[in-house]
Amino acid sequence: MLVLASSSPRRRELLAQAGYTFEIHAAHIPEDPLVGEDPIAYVTRLAREKAQAVFNQLTDSDSAEQQAAKAVDSSLAVLGADTTVTLDNHILGKPEDAADAVRMLRMLSGRTHRVMTGVALVTAEFVEVAAEVTAVRFVALSDEEIEAYVATGEPMDKAGAYGIQGRAARWIPRIQGCYFNVVGLPLALVTTMLESRKIQDR
Repeated sequence: MLVLASSSPRRRELLAQAGYTFEIHAAHIPEDPLVGEDPIAYVTRLAREKAQAVFNQLTDSDSAEQQAAKAVDSSLAVLGADTTVTLDNHILGKPEDAADAVRMLRMLSGRTHRVMTGVALVTAEFVEVAAEVTAVRFVALSDEEIEAYVATGEPMDKAGAYGIQGRAARWIPRIQGCYFNVVGLPLALVTTMLESRKIQDR
């Protein structure tokens, strides 16, 4: 059984688009970076912690429902992911409020930044962690464009305060790397991890 440890509708849609059958159990863990933590280390740590937290939740409970689920522990695989935006090695997570979103978009304006997604796969037998990095170029944005975009509310639940699959697409002339990584789940990487472990065949 494949479980996605995320409440993100974008990750759910992407994993379904790739043809996988799965359940959803959102992970609830602190997402603050550690002092001096490298962006790649940050996203891979969070992905692993999310997947491990959900795996533990599904296998450690003493409830009747979860006791029954223990019979299929050997087939349980939990997929965790975390995406962040980095500029000059600084982590730009989800904005705290509209002013924070404006600040981030001003930083990204006219520059190339990197989007990083950590991916973790946890089973009773192993923990596998990997990461994908994509370079994204923004055109120069006016304050009026930024403020109008923030007013739509679209940036508020997204790392770096934008969604490439939404209105911000008009400001992105090019990317280098995996598009789906920028949306939130690098499908080719995830597929390689799942298929190498024969997750869907278990």
